Amino acid sequence: MSRIEIVPVKGIGGFLNFSKAARRLYDGRKGFAPSLDAERWTLYAHKLNPHYAQVESQAWIARRDGKLVGRISAQVYKDGLKPVSASPAQFGCLDVIEDEEVARALLDAAEAWLRERGATRINGPFSPSVNSEIGVLVEGYDAAPMIFMPWNPPYLPELMEKCGYRKAKDVISYRYAVTEQDRSDQSGIIDRPEWRDRLKIRTIDLKTIKKEAEILVDIFNDAWSENWGFVPFSFDEFMSVADSMKYLMPPEGGFIVELDGEPQAFGVILPNLHEITTDLGGHLFPLGLPKLISRLRNHDFRTARLALFGVRRALHRKAAGGAVILAFIQECRRRSRAHNSINHVEFGWVLEDNMGMRRPIELSGAKIDKVHRIYEKDLSAEVAQPAA
Repeated sequence: MSRIEIVPVKGIGGFLNFSKAARRLYDGRKGFAPSLDAERWTLYAHKLNPHYAQVESQAWIARRDGKLVGRISAQVYKDGLKPVSASPAQFGCLDVIEDEEVARALLDAAEAWLRERGATRINGPFSPSVNSEIGVLVEGYDAAPMIFMPWNPPYLPELMEKCGYRKAKDVISYRYAVTEQDRSDQSGIIDRPEWRDRLKIRTIDLKTIKKEAEILVDIFNDAWSENWGFVPFSFDEFMSVADSMKYLMPPEGGFIVELDGEPQAFGVILPNLHEITTDLGGHLFPLGLPKLISRLRNHDFRTARLALFGVRRALHRKAAGGAVILAFIQECRRRSRAHNSINHVEFGWVLEDNMGMRRPIELSGAKIDKVHRIYEKDLSAEVAQPAA
């Protein structure tokens, strides 16, 4: 058996190889759609993603006979910042060929690095954080590839379990099929007498995005503050996301729901970029960029994703909260009329035990489309065993 080499990611060359590893490992597999390399750079580059200011981190790639066979990252939160009920020691970006030895070597590297920093438990994948891409896909391998949603082959969960990892939480993504009734029905909860004067919906103003971002960050952090794995979304993190999204989000793609004059919920819907980028193979230069610009202007998107959303915690499990969520869903339907070609909207991520959010979504007719699993492992047990 050829020797597996685990190489720490250093320098621009290592970073570029790490960023495009998933594309190189999974290219051609059914269900996989490559992300643009440039988009991956903004997610993983420490100077471009403010998340990395909150953590100490390291990444590795695995090679066998000089060929890329996997990658992984590890991070630990600094300054006492601790995710709700989850470990501050985390791994992410685990992509690997179908080989237990390679998977084990990558996970061993991440675990050893985290143990050196005092970790006794590890959770993941967070790629790179709970506010970006999370989990290992365990259901929905043949579902439509969606922007900012990680994909992995079906063998990856089995490899992780062979390496001692067990389920911590599942997160669910729903598929809502837009119907002709959605396009024609003008009624909704905001038209009912008891809510007509209380519920208002307005479009997010991209011209004053910094001012709007203060409202959105406040709602988001309040909405998810008690959820498993939650880490506050900083203003700088949000702005780095907003700077990218404003080029993709149509003018009517973001909205805020107000109750009695106060912002209580928001949503950001993005067209599914994979529809127009898959044939680019991850490359924007030299010919990809003009193609992308032309397609963004002219393509009639069929699928879209609810990329960001939140409902204030005070409204959870209350009648007013249910009304706000229903208004939220109905507004998604209404705005689909501006794009008559869209027939599929994906809602994610929703924790499996967050029934206050799941029930209204399922009552709307949405169906489970994908399930991603967050894993955990007790690192202290493996240290204690040889001593015993």
